[in-house]
Amino acid sequence: MKDSTAWREKIKIWSAGWKTVRRNARPSGMFGFMIVWLGQVISVLASGMSQFALSIFMFERTQSATALGLMQVFFFFSLLVVSPVAGVMVDRHDRKLMMMAGDFAAGLATLFILAVVHFEAWQFWHMYVASSVFGLGMAFQWPAYSAAISTMMPKKHLGRAYGMMSLLDAGPGVITPILAGALLPVIGLAGILLVDFTTFLLAICALMIVHIPRPERTREGAQARGGMLKEAFYGFRYILKRPGLLCLQLVFFAGNLFLGMGVTLLAPMILSRTGNDSLMLGSVQTAGAMGSLAGGAIMSAWGGFKRRIHGVLLGWIWVGIGTSAIGFAGGLPVWVTGMALFSIAVPLVNGSNQAIWQSKVAQDLQGRVFTSRRLIGSIATPFSPVIAGVLADFALEPAARAGTGLPSAFSWLVGVGPGSGMGLLIVFSGLMAAVVGLSGYLVPAIYKVETILPDNDGLAKAEPA
Repeated sequence: MKDSTAWREKIKIWSAGWKTVRRNARPSGMFGFMIVWLGQVISVLASGMSQFALSIFMFERTQSATALGLMQVFFFFSLLVVSPVAGVMVDRHDRKLMMMAGDFAAGLATLFILAVVHFEAWQFWHMYVASSVFGLGMAFQWPAYSAAISTMMPKKHLGRAYGMMSLLDAGPGVITPILAGALLPVIGLAGILLVDFTTFLLAICALMIVHIPRPERTREGAQARGGMLKEAFYGFRYILKRPGLLCLQLVFFAGNLFLGMGVTLLAPMILSRTGNDSLMLGSVQTAGAMGSLAGGAIMSAWGGFKRRIHGVLLGWIWVGIGTSAIGFAGGLPVWVTGMALFSIAVPLVNGSNQAIWQSKVAQDLQGRVFTSRRLIGSIATPFSPVIAGVLADFALEPAARAGTGLPSAFSWLVGVGPGSGMGLLIVFSGLMAAVVGLSGYLVPAIYKVETILPDNDGLAKAEPA
């Protein structure tokens, strides 16, 4: 009996040792991060083509900014509803598995749209179903990626890591709109969707071969443990106890409310002013991607301001000014300039904010806290497309076509005819976003947040079980 027990213990030791060897043989740290990053670059390139093609596909069939905006509503609604539970799952389970689940959900949504398009069974509500599934996937993917970076990268490199994540979004986007515009007449929407689905599989394979360390357990994390409902709401309690973090996220709540209105109207405004010219829209979006690429490259090399709060607030002011410029009269040169100005500052805003949160929140709590943070910052986002779409379709655009009302009064700024009403709303949205950034300097809890809160590397660790 004793011999049998001894052999079982030896087998356990050998098994644990083999698992350690296998784990250590897998890429980790910066090298592992680069593998995941490259897998996502390929996936994002194809996803960008799909999103571009689907936006044109939807607008051509509905000619409605509201219908196009509702795709964003369904995406964000499902994302925000599921986020609290997703945050708990990210902290409880392997974060790599959660990232793979997010990619898998996005792949299923793409496969669904591919099927209804291929069999010519498409109806507009299919887009809303797919957008909801995309939102579900993102609810798991974003907090898992954000929390995983904290365990893979040293604190001093967090700003640079987010700069690389910004490059992930922006780099493929430089060629995505033009590439999609060129491929759409050749392989059609179904062909682009098939390419997109294939790249999701590649992104999952990249995740499978890397090692992502589990976070160290802290006393604060141990105290937060409990049932699903308790843990789901713990992130909100955590933020509410820290006014600096709460107020910082309210900046994003207000900024996203106004910025979301302007972003929603970008595509329909350009398509209305150019007679549904997809190449013109693609050129503007490419300019935005090039701006984001430049901003991400700068952030990767620079790392942002030493006081990261300046990156958040000054960045919001810059983003707002750039957004307003997109709505001005002047055609393609003005749209391209405004889009580039807007996009170059986005990595600075998000990278600086991300670095603040990643350095202040305990690593074993980041899944829950980050999803709660995103919910606070984005709760207004589903309403922005509806507000913008209704104002454009039923008030500003009819007035612009009739040459009356506010669009007529500001014709010297936004021009006349179709699209000028939406242009005026974009100008207003950008100015309000800039005001939001400026107001952050009037609240001490916001601009002193980095000195008020301790860094997470000084938090007490949990006792071994």
